[in-house]
Amino acid sequence: MDWFGVVVFSAVLAGAWSTQDLSFPPGFIFGAATASYQVEGAWNEGGKSENTWDRYVHEDPTRIKDLTNGDVACDSYHQWKRDIEMAEELGLQFYRFSLSWSRILPSGFPNIINEEGKNYYNNLIDGLLEKGIQPMVTIYHWDLPQSLQNLGGWANPLIVDWFVDYARVAYTLFGDRVKVWITINEPVVFCDGVYNSGRFAPLIYSPEVGAYLCNKYALLAHAKAWRLYDQEFKPKYHGKVSLANQMVWFEPYDSTEEHIELAELARQNSNGRYAHPIYSKAGGWPPSIEKVLEEVSLKRGYSKSSLPAFTQEEIELMRGTYDYFAMNYYTTRLIRKAREGEQFTAWPLGDCIDLNAIIEKREDWPTAESYWFYVFPEGFRRQLNWMKQQYGDMEIIITENGISTAGGLDDQERIQYYRDHLEQILLAVKEDGLNVTGYCAWTLMDNFEWGDGLAVKFGLYEVDFSDPMRKRTPRASARYYSDIISSHSLDIPIDYSGYKDTKKVQVV
Repeated sequence: MDWFGVVVFSAVLAGAWSTQDLSFPPGFIFGAATASYQVEGAWNEGGKSENTWDRYVHEDPTRIKDLTNGDVACDSYHQWKRDIEMAEELGLQFYRFSLSWSRILPSGFPNIINEEGKNYYNNLIDGLLEKGIQPMVTIYHWDLPQSLQNLGGWANPLIVDWFVDYARVAYTLFGDRVKVWITINEPVVFCDGVYNSGRFAPLIYSPEVGAYLCNKYALLAHAKAWRLYDQEFKPKYHGKVSLANQMVWFEPYDSTEEHIELAELARQNSNGRYAHPIYSKAGGWPPSIEKVLEEVSLKRGYSKSSLPAFTQEEIELMRGTYDYFAMNYYTTRLIRKAREGEQFTAWPLGDCIDLNAIIEKREDWPTAESYWFYVFPEGFRRQLNWMKQQYGDMEIIITENGISTAGGLDDQERIQYYRDHLEQILLAVKEDGLNVTGYCAWTLMDNFEWGDGLAVKFGLYEVDFSDPMRKRTPRASARYYSDIISSHSLDIPIDYSGYKDTKKVQVV
């Protein structure tokens, strides 16, 4: 029986699982997350310089669905005390937030450290610790200083050392208090998602070359930043460092061998290219993807693969550069072979032309408010088991999981989403033996949701963007999540009837 069969069989055996034990393991921790550009605002205050998202939204406001931007967003730069209050109200054990590279290093380089930016993050970190909430800090969450983008950004190999210089500053300034770090968030999005679509900052379309250069240099940047911490900072501060990958689960279109193999190839292409070099025993690119991309590149007339090779030294540099696995999960895709004459949409949110594959959704999967977001909780557990099968036993922290809605305080669909996905974690832990130690809800509050602007809502707290103070109000899901945390269990009485109303979930 293959690994997929084992998971399905295990799920069948667990069919009567447990309404009897819905408690989380001792030591399991709960948090919520935000990202700098999405919440901070103060885009040109306090010594901060322009970043790629500032440039992107200001050059052409129509790039954003509702013509909004992150200039003010949630105004967390000024409202950080309220953010800490919300974390305390929820009972969070940790709060994940990201640093703004251009707020700390306005030139992009460590020649000038911005005191006002440093003070902002020190206040936030110290305020959280005073409330007994651990900070989990992401060093980079997509907002590259525009000065570095002008020099080539993530397609320039020199960015590896630029990022390590920045990471050194972050570790030096905050490492005495921050014990859990994420170097880079979701490189699959700012590499594949940007270069393959020509959408989002920095608005460069280069699917056959740029996406793969970005992929390589992002992984090398992470690896060198991890080794820096491991060698110079871990002996003093004893923290953990990882890379956060968004893992999209791929279901085969049908049970034919062709589509089962294609689904696995898609997993290796989307997930493996960003995980195999770090977490596998062999290191380097996934062999199946190396083979496919070399064949595709030669057919396109290139003299060699567009997927840049690693030297043996680079393979060894990257291999094993983790202290835990940071996993973001939202959605699942159905994948099939393209039919003759079909048009492709942009990867990774759409089809994959390199695999000659079309992405679809099953008819019974609801679509969230975000067009790319199909709801299939079972994919979460299957993805977790795939990771164990690929890379072995390791500590896993879920660093993002949540759903977009149109808004409103009675967000029963979000309650159901959290309940269903947390149940999948419990199944993975109690039935499959995975070592999942924490869960981080996306997101603490409504924010600037990239290309969707303020039009979609992911927050446990509703934000009134018409209020100069950006009033935050807890949703029903905030009360539910707080009850889960305080009881350390899913065995709590909640009314889910609203979720069954199809008007609550937009189907597109």
